[in-house]
Amino acid sequence: MPQAPADRSAAPHDPRPIGVFDSGVGGLTVARALMDLLPDERIVYYGDTARGPYGPRDLGEVRRFTAQIVDDLARRDVKLVVAACNTATAAAVETDPLAFPVAVVGVIAPAVATALRATRNGRVGVIGTTGTIASGAYDRAVLAAGGDDVRLVSAACPRFVELVEAGRTTDSEVLDVAGDYLASLVAAEVDTLILGCTHYPLLTGVLSYVMGPDVVLVSSAEETARRVFARLVDERMLARRAAAPHRFVASGDGAAFARLAARFLGPRLSEVDVERAGPPAARVHVGRPG
Repeated sequence: MPQAPADRSAAPHDPRPIGVFDSGVGGLTVARALMDLLPDERIVYYGDTARGPYGPRDLGEVRRFTAQIVDDLARRDVKLVVAACNTATAAAVETDPLAFPVAVVGVIAPAVATALRATRNGRVGVIGTTGTIASGAYDRAVLAAGGDDVRLVSAACPRFVELVEAGRTTDSEVLDVAGDYLASLVAAEVDTLILGCTHYPLLTGVLSYVMGPDVVLVSSAEETARRVFARLVDERMLARRAAAPHRFVASGDGAAFARLAARFLGPRLSEVDVERAGPPAARVHVGRPG
């Protein structure tokens, strides 16, 4: 006789926030997916804008930065951390993971799992920063997920981050740059493309145009948010409606970060207030999503 579904109405709740971090603002795409899927949760976001982007940096240095940020978020009493940065995930979370004081969820494994379900011809592409692609983290993740018969074609796209942060996502130069970067993936006839950097969802229009309408674009943001949701349910850590606003911290220029936050989160924000807390970080308080 099948068991009745568990009654979660009396499940305990954990009001602590979810920590999210990135080398800058790209991880806001993951933060937005979490806001959409988990509207009762509060987020503390750390953007390491003073030291980002991480893509060109040595992975050992990125490991050190990741450890520092996770420690900072743990001191803020978060219940879970999402490494919303592919380079940090590759350096310290899903490959040779560090010992963290709080559970950390990366963005590579969720994207790979989605891509392996989506591919029809077994040819999957991945684009990312120089550091992410050079790390081989996606190759290892495909094998770990059972994709032995999948051909993974990788391409580093270092200019995409600077273009997105400059607000350039559709002009002719962006199309030309994308055409050059993606030429090998088009030639390989991939039918699924992993956006291996959290900035890249803002280039979806251009990427879809260059790759063609039959290629499935996979962003890690939504799948990562679903994994966080499942983990919070399974571990009985969901929050009730949070009274406090989401909180954002930038290690660099707080005002510049707030402007980009508004661009990434769009209508999810009703207001953006910046409070300078002095070096080394500027604490940015963002109003409840509208």
